[in-house]
Amino acid sequence: MAYLCIHLIFFLFLFPISALAQKNGIVPLGSTLTAGETSASPWLSPSGDFAFGFRQFQDKDLFLFSIWYYKIPDKTVVWLVYSIDLVPRGSTLKLDARSGLVLRDPQGLQLWSADVNSSQVDHGFMNDTGNFILKASDDSRLWESFRFPADTILPYQELILGDSLSSRQSATKFSQGRFYLRFLYDGNLVLATRSVPTNVYDDAEYYNSQTSDPTVLLNSGYQVTFDGRGALYIRKRNNETKELSPVSIPPASEYYHRATIDFDGVFTYYFHPRTFTGNPNWKVLWYLPENICFITGEKGSGACGFNSICHLEHGRPACACPEGYILLDPNDKYGSCLPNSSLGCGAVKEGSAENLYDFVVINDIDWPLSDFEQIYPSNETVCEQACLQDCFCVVAIFRDNSCWKKKLPLSNGRVDTSLRSKAFIKYRKSDAPSVHPTFRPVPVGSMS
Repeated sequence: MAYLCIHLIFFLFLFPISALAQKNGIVPLGSTLTAGETSASPWLSPSGDFAFGFRQFQDKDLFLFSIWYYKIPDKTVVWLVYSIDLVPRGSTLKLDARSGLVLRDPQGLQLWSADVNSSQVDHGFMNDTGNFILKASDDSRLWESFRFPADTILPYQELILGDSLSSRQSATKFSQGRFYLRFLYDGNLVLATRSVPTNVYDDAEYYNSQTSDPTVLLNSGYQVTFDGRGALYIRKRNNETKELSPVSIPPASEYYHRATIDFDGVFTYYFHPRTFTGNPNWKVLWYLPENICFITGEKGSGACGFNSICHLEHGRPACACPEGYILLDPNDKYGSCLPNSSLGCGAVKEGSAENLYDFVVINDIDWPLSDFEQIYPSNETVCEQACLQDCFCVVAIFRDNSCWKKKLPLSNGRVDTSLRSKAFIKYRKSDAPSVHPTFRPVPVGSMS
């Protein structure tokens, strides 16, 4: 027995302390991670549910500094820093006593730090809720990733007044996108858009929790809570709550839960089995808003880009250019569209409007924020001719004996079968061969 104890003590002495500590989620001072180093595993939570470090992506030499689900096949990212792009192989992360966490590129240039501004950091802790915490020797918290969320909120995480989540640019681009969820100081939780890259908030709000009471402050919301059961709700100062989870929740003992503002702007609650066979995907439990195509506000492009049209497919926005328009960026189907035709007033000098232009007609679409003139009373022929003879008019919408002329850029484009309208989309006849049906209105039965 003594022989075995001596050998066990000798083994523990030789085995790296940091490696032993990481099994309990504890990361000692001086610990480092290097992107792409095969011998360096990420810092794991005690159960191994979450990992913190460098997540490798399609390019074998590019890595995302992040926290992610470690056990499931797709390694879903739940935390990142938007100001940092994918970092190259050889980048390092160090747990430093003064700054807490310091990220550097292979040349030693500092890319980011937790900026704790304290010499009291004693250790780091990656816990089983997905929160990485910097702690002092008395176990007090000096910094935690939960206080700096990206696009995801997890069980046991809270949002306080002024906090926000921001979408990614796309499913594979981890820069900041143009949608955000924000807990306003008046107590309302809102979904809205912002201009990228200026980060100026638009007034295009597409969900509001209505948990503010300007007359009685004590009735307003003050905290968004995602509890351990998986319930997501807003706490109000009068001890009331507003549930955001409208349906029964799969048990937390059997499922992972997360809520993410996806790159397309939909705030979605997902669940995933903790133990599984095969390769299951995250399933959607609920989402906000019911129809993101109906973003309101006088600024911004809407759910899709400028000159685009939005319709729903299984609760998600599907964007498409109308006939005669093409994507500004062929790789971004959610982006803005450009007219294939030259529609400026200068073109009128080349000949009569009748010889230059014609129309593609589509039912039940509109760009409600792009009007510059209304004609009433009107009929289809009057509406079409009014747009044809007006060099500023690129689209005319006719419905209910009224005609609305539209100008570029067209914003907030959407399918709306309740309109019973006709859209006359102007194009140049010389460009007719390039006019192709990139968009067709969606039948009522597929709107969900």
